[in-house]
Amino acid sequence: MTAEDIVMIIDKPHFTVKLHKTLLEVDLKEGIKKKLESVLEATPALRESLGFLFQNIIPLDVPLRNILSVDMDKNGQVKIAVPSRKDIVIPLEPNESQPLIEKMNELISIEKEIARRDLQEGKKAREAVEQKRAEARARERFR
Repeated sequence: MTAEDIVMIIDKPHFTVKLHKTLLEVDLKEGIKKKLESVLEATPALRESLGFLFQNIIPLDVPLRNILSVDMDKNGQVKIAVPSRKDIVIPLEPNESQPLIEKMNELISIEKEIARRDLQEGKKAREAVEQKRAEARARERFR
C-alpha cells in the first residue's frame, strides 16, 4: 500500500487506523503485540497460517472486499464482520466512528463490485479456454 491510496487516518495513543482504497489497516504502536504484528505482516505464509490464532490479540490488515459489514456498536465503536474471523472491534469515539463507517461502506461496495467483475471475467476466460480445448479435441478426432 502506498501513501497515495490512503483515504483516512485515525491516530489514537495506542494504535493507528489507516483506511486505504482497498484495505483497512489497524496498526499497534508499541509493546510485544506490535512486534508480533510486525512479524506476522512481514511474512505472508506465517500470517495465513497463524493469523487466525492471533486475530484476538492483534488486528491484522483486512482487504475491503472481504468485509461483510461495518457497524457502530452501542458504545460508538466500529464493529467489522469478516467471514471466518472473529469480528474486529476498533475502539473509537462515535464522532470518529461515523465518518469511518460511511467511507468504508462506500469503498466496500466499490471493491465488491470490482471483485464481482473480476470473477465474471475469470469465468468468461475459463469458458473461452475450455471452448478452444474442445475445438482442438474435435479437430484431432477428425484427422
